[in-house]
Amino acid sequence: QVDTVDRTGVEMEALTACAIAGLTIYDMCKSVDRSMTIGDLALWEKTGGRSGMYRRTPAIDDELSL
Repeated sequence: QVDTVDRTGVEMEALTACAIAGLTIYDMCKSVDRSMTIGDLALWEKTGGRSGMYRRTPAIDDELSL
């Protein structure tokens, strides 16, 4: 979760931070398993900002992977 008090959101910054965290984990674990994958980085909910509220509708695959 990321919060801000400005008019624009920080969703791109949050997604970038999550992607970097995933790549860091891959880098640390690649000596154990080079075939591992990183997948499904998504914005689930956004409120406020210029474009208003956004809530992602989960696909059937998303519900099964939880």
